[in-house]
Amino acid sequence: MKPILETIDLVKYYGSGSSVVKAIDHTDLAIWRGEFTAIVGRSGSGKSTLLHMLGGLDRPDSGKVLIEGKDIFKLKEERLAVFRRRKIGFVFQSYNLVPSLNVWENIVLPIGLDGRKVDREFVMGIIRRIGMEDKLHALPSTLSGGQQQRAAIARALAARPAIILADEPTGNLDSKNELDVISLLKSCVSEYGQTLVMITHDETIAQMADRMILIEDGKVVSA
Repeated sequence: MKPILETIDLVKYYGSGSSVVKAIDHTDLAIWRGEFTAIVGRSGSGKSTLLHMLGGLDRPDSGKVLIEGKDIFKLKEERLAVFRRRKIGFVFQSYNLVPSLNVWENIVLPIGLDGRKVDREFVMGIIRRIGMEDKLHALPSTLSGGQQQRAAIARALAARPAIILADEPTGNLDSKNELDVISLLKSCVSEYGQTLVMITHDETIAQMADRMILIEDGKVVSA
């Protein structure tokens, strides 16, 4: 069985000469379909840079990122944007909800951008699953941090991507909301047959994953 997500000799450096920062330094990685993988490491270890390249948001200096066997950086920018929208859901620490759109509009936005019809029954199933059915017409500014993150998770799941990439998704939450959100994300991904890759500095959250990958100085040191 081939990995759903793979990096081959991935490199991303910033600066040059004596001031060069080796954010990702010849990194090989394999993520398997249906797996919940936590990527852990100290601040500055390169984990956010890695996640951005896994999601096609940032291009490497060299090496490959393969999603379902396709080398995503061989795609032109427009084709990459479409591929990313269809294959990958993102959950960020800062939620990234559109302030002028209500919860429902935020959740279905990526589907509309892709020119697809919204499967209302499927999306409402996710919304009920996250306990937000009474907040559909609310604007993000009226929601708590936990509720905003739930809406962001629903948005990532609603387009039915194969992979969910989460960058410190509980960084702005208190400990109760943190565990609630991770449990929700984990169970939703399992229910909808998706693959979850999450960056976290929190050991408790990392222990909830199927597998933990440790990064130091841009290199995978254990998996």
